[in-house]
Amino acid sequence: MIKTLSKSIGRYKNLSILSPIFVTFEVIIEMLIPYMVGILIDRGIMKGNMDFIRRYGLILLGLTAVSLCLGASASYVSAHAAAGFAANLRKNMFYHIQDYAFENIDKFSSSSLVTRLTTDVNNVQMAYQMMIRIAVRAPMMLIVSIIMSVIISPSLSLIFLVIAPIFAVLLFLIIRAAYPYFPKIFEGYDRMNQVVRENVRGIREVKTYVQEDDQIKKFEKSSGFIYKLFATAQKIMSLNALVVAAVLNISTLAICWFGAREIVGGTLQTGQLISMFSYSNSVLFSLNILAMIATQMIMASASGRRIANVINEKPAIENPRKPLEEVTNGEILFDHVNFKYEPGDKTLALDDINLHIKPGETIGIIGETGSSKSTLVSMIPRLYDVTSGAVRVAGHNVKSYDLKALRDNVAMVLQKNVLFSGTIKENLKWGNENATDEEIVRAAKIAHADGFVREMPDGYDTMVEQGGNNVSGGQKQRLTIARALLKKPKILILDDSTSAVDTQTEREIRESLVKDMPNTTKIIISQRIVSIKDADRIIVMNHGKIQDIGTHDELIKTNELYSSIAKFQEENRK
Repeated sequence: MIKTLSKSIGRYKNLSILSPIFVTFEVIIEMLIPYMVGILIDRGIMKGNMDFIRRYGLILLGLTAVSLCLGASASYVSAHAAAGFAANLRKNMFYHIQDYAFENIDKFSSSSLVTRLTTDVNNVQMAYQMMIRIAVRAPMMLIVSIIMSVIISPSLSLIFLVIAPIFAVLLFLIIRAAYPYFPKIFEGYDRMNQVVRENVRGIREVKTYVQEDDQIKKFEKSSGFIYKLFATAQKIMSLNALVVAAVLNISTLAICWFGAREIVGGTLQTGQLISMFSYSNSVLFSLNILAMIATQMIMASASGRRIANVINEKPAIENPRKPLEEVTNGEILFDHVNFKYEPGDKTLALDDINLHIKPGETIGIIGETGSSKSTLVSMIPRLYDVTSGAVRVAGHNVKSYDLKALRDNVAMVLQKNVLFSGTIKENLKWGNENATDEEIVRAAKIAHADGFVREMPDGYDTMVEQGGNNVSGGQKQRLTIARALLKKPKILILDDSTSAVDTQTEREIRESLVKDMPNTTKIIISQRIVSIKDADRIIVMNHGKIQDIGTHDELIKTNELYSSIAKFQEENRK
């Protein structure tokens, strides 16, 4: 974990080294001051020597000013280094996530990734700032205070040498008891973020079905889970305060008792006793800070492991070493393809798929929900990789292609259409960032989106709200089809992407695709027979297998599943 995270320090390495240096000199000067105050009392105040008092007072004032400057510098440098480290962590995580395949996203879940990019990084940032400043200051203060107390009175300093190890053992036991709770707490954050994310994205459905109370209960349950775990962990960690208070009182009493005896015996002066009290407070203060650091480090350790897991996660799909950069045509071949989502799954999502699609052919795919229609076409642009067998495009295994080149030539409009914040033109340019206005309009016309876009207040410069909430479902689908067309793909996959479009407009879109893109292989997944009946061939999927292939007329006569779907839909239209 440490090795992984440390790579994100980057150009902030020098600042991270500079902070402990400033802190070290700050502590040394700060710990000299009580010693010199003791000398000032014994040689100046007790003897009424004003010249000595003035001279030493000025020296102390100068040391205090230098200590403050060093402390301020350390604070600035550590904060800057920690903020930069956190920024690099977020950047490295986000960039790495962009290389994830669907399989990797499924493993972590989107809500968990958001938690790791925010809450977990914040925890690590705070811990890092502590580590290069306070975590250096506290041990240094402890060590220098004990050294100075030994110089003043070796016998009284034994009090610290006895108490410090006892405190350290008690602190270790407290930390060990509290640590197991924190990984569970962050898992709770993942679940709570999932609830919030679903609620915000589906707020219209929540309002429509009057589910506010149920949503509140779900949130309270996930939030309450975090509260209970955090409260338990904090109760354990709060024992630190009791231990510190006990150690402070015991050491103070011990110094008072033994110090008074040494003053009476003439082996210790009053100023030195006052210095010992100051060093006693410094020792116990540093121990208290170490306890606080330990708490933060526990949280940061759990967060750091979660961050490292994301960065170290190997993308399930990667580019080959010498990839093919060009897809010459839209021919597709499934050669004994088997697929399952998890290695331990007992059943195959795709079972022995054998299929040949010619360039420019229009293929329809239909089947009951859960028959793996979307899974089948996801193999073509390598959104998932086959478990066994091979998928070939233009005669080459899809694993041989450069991922960008493959996906630019296999345009896929998914079931869940997503538009992003920005103008309509900016959204369409996701298909081709260099597309001209003429190309954008042409793609929109093929997708039958140009008409309603021009009716909008700013036309193609109209702003799209987050998630595309200011356009209808059918409009959103047509815009995402136009976005895919701007790729000028060899293969176009429409995965139930016209379900919100009326049948007349859908028919016009299909006709435009056939007319304007004759050489593009078109695969249309739909639950509606009318959407695929004119396809060159129709594939009937059932439980991850190809049950039948044929034209509409052939399947009506020979395939019971297809004919029953067609009959049911025909009766519903009447």
